[in-house]
Amino acid sequence: MISVITPVYNSEQFIEGCIQNVIEQECNQVEHIIIDGNSTDRTVEIIKKYANQYQHLKWISEPDQGQSDAMNKGISMANGSIISFLNVDDYYSPNVLNRVLEVFTSLLEPSLLVGNCNVWNEKGEIIEVNKPHRLSLFDLLTVQFPNNFQVQMPTNPSAYFYHTSLHQKIGLYNTQEHYALDIDFLLRAVQVATTIYLDEDFGNYRFIPGTKTFQDAQNNQRWQRFVNLLKSYEKDLSGMLRIKFYALGTYIKIKHRLWLLKRSFMAVVSNIMTKNKPQ
Repeated sequence: MISVITPVYNSEQFIEGCIQNVIEQECNQVEHIIIDGNSTDRTVEIIKKYANQYQHLKWISEPDQGQSDAMNKGISMANGSIISFLNVDDYYSPNVLNRVLEVFTSLLEPSLLVGNCNVWNEKGEIIEVNKPHRLSLFDLLTVQFPNNFQVQMPTNPSAYFYHTSLHQKIGLYNTQEHYALDIDFLLRAVQVATTIYLDEDFGNYRFIPGTKTFQDAQNNQRWQRFVNLLKSYEKDLSGMLRIKFYALGTYIKIKHRLWLLKRSFMAVVSNIMTKNKPQ
């Protein structure tokens, strides 16, 4: 069974669509666990309406210490051998849950299964398709290098699933981390789990104004916080991999600086030619 966990707080705009999205998966081996942080809008009212109709829907509403704390509460309530987190404003592509159950029948435990994630803007347009096909710790740490487009970090939990037993090896979500908690989890998970990437659409992520991630993106310190988290895991690389990692980083940084110099030089040349062009 898959345990889909949704942490939520004051999200009456999205909670009904989130609940319906899991129902529309038509998966008879799923439980949907909603952890509400004591919402003051109509969120709980909507949850109750559906909980009275659908036995697979479980929920609690109480104060928490943030998203990570809510996620950990959901894990403690989970009965499934597979876990997925579906944020209230995100959704699965059609028939994903049944497809995931099919794939997991042949996976070693613990495994982390990752698919593609469509990123949508407020106009209902896909602005990116996240395809994180390289999932080793070494590869994920290289995301911090400038203009490294060869590697993508999984961008949203709606596009990955993992064995519940993985938490027995790496622990729960860090309650002190309120923004990059999913990245912190992934950097620990890929070190012990069997990682599998499928070039199939799993998740859909709304990157729109008013959401937590969008608001954080407006913060100039977001990138530096992300890089600092990645750097804290460099020590987990083995000796030779660490040497290779730093050598690659140096090479990419030099290459990037040369590209910047070339661009500046071409701009100067273009400006001179424009000024000297006969009238």
